Amino acid sequence: MADGSDTPAHATVLPPVEFAPPRSSVSLFTGIGGLDVGLEHAGFGVRWCVELDPAARRALACLHPEWPLDPEGDVRKVDALRWMASSGIREGDLDLLAAGPPCQPFSHASAWRQAPGRMHDARVEPFRVIFRTLAVQLRPRVILLENVPTLGNDAGQRWLRGWFRRLNRSAGTSYVPSFVVLNAVEHGVPQSRRRLFVVAERDGRMFEAPSPSHYPSDAVPPGGQRYVTAWDAIGNLEDDSDPTLQCSGRWAGLLPSIPEGMNYYHHTPQGAGVPLFGYRTRYWSFLLKLAKDRPTWTLPASPGPATGPFHWKSRQLSARELAALQTIPLPQRLDLPLHVARRLIGNAVPGVLGELMGYQIRTQLFGEALPWRPKLVPQLRDDCPAPTPAAPVPSRFTVAWETPEAHPGAGRGPRPWQR
Repeated sequence: MADGSDTPAHATVLPPVEFAPPRSSVSLFTGIGGLDVGLEHAGFGVRWCVELDPAARRALACLHPEWPLDPEGDVRKVDALRWMASSGIREGDLDLLAAGPPCQPFSHASAWRQAPGRMHDARVEPFRVIFRTLAVQLRPRVILLENVPTLGNDAGQRWLRGWFRRLNRSAGTSYVPSFVVLNAVEHGVPQSRRRLFVVAERDGRMFEAPSPSHYPSDAVPPGGQRYVTAWDAIGNLEDDSDPTLQCSGRWAGLLPSIPEGMNYYHHTPQGAGVPLFGYRTRYWSFLLKLAKDRPTWTLPASPGPATGPFHWKSRQLSARELAALQTIPLPQRLDLPLHVARRLIGNAVPGVLGELMGYQIRTQLFGEALPWRPKLVPQLRDDCPAPTPAAPVPSRFTVAWETPEAHPGAGRGPRPWQR
């Protein structure tokens, strides 16, 4: 990556991936491999991965050259039967089919627009391919799907259950999906990030959601641990001298005046700063800055120039830092621009969640007695420094301001009729 080649601290101490015994997996929509590197650390060897995005394919070839990358890359065109014949995998032998299909039709934005036809969106075609073709041909012991939590609402569950019923009729299987929503921060990821996992076992065994292992620092029960913070994950990564990380745009000069853990709310009449903005007139991630002693918020894939979270030193996060906050090891340099690396990492599944789900599948559905020894959870530190003081507001932002009004309320903002 353009921001350095050093390995994040939580990756440099990783023990070798252990397989006891080895389990086989196929990865669809692999991306940069966040889910799959976690599954690999839980003992699932990647036998085949399918990814279409050219940048993601370059990253996979660099990071995981041992993973067989399908030359076609398009799930609509791959031939599972040909791959099975060439790899020696027979029908029904595959342990796990893991996939994270595109989530746009099921996102909050789609639901907010009240698009009743989004289940027929052309972008859900990958789901149809999975159920009509690949799962029928592979008949894996377990299917693991990852997506946004809104896919787990009543309509999404009915839609997916219908596809599993069709799969069972075609393949003679008994898959019954279990829907599990996990918040990454409750399982050792230094980031609040909610994701849906759909788990279905071929003979109909049900899957139970794993219990949280990490808690707020003031509410840690016996046997639990506190949340992993931004400082735990990236406090030792210094990329301050990288010119590509300097913020740009109209509001870049205002960012140093935002205290750690705050956003533009600080500069509203309800905040403690200079009232430059109306309360709730901007999206919450506008000028959002990390706090060292807390986890980060969800990392976006394509943020604007004023969209956080930003580093507590009022700069952009480097690719190494983003990967560390996603618990995805980056063992070597990637020849990708920062905005491309940010997109790939922001769209990935935290590695710890993949490791956790792989472990739970092996213990719950395969009946293996395995100790839970997570390898991707960053180590907790006790040397977190005090917050960096906020700077004064530059005069150019204060010479002509007027006390702005707050947002008038739901449904009464600008052009509500367009909704």
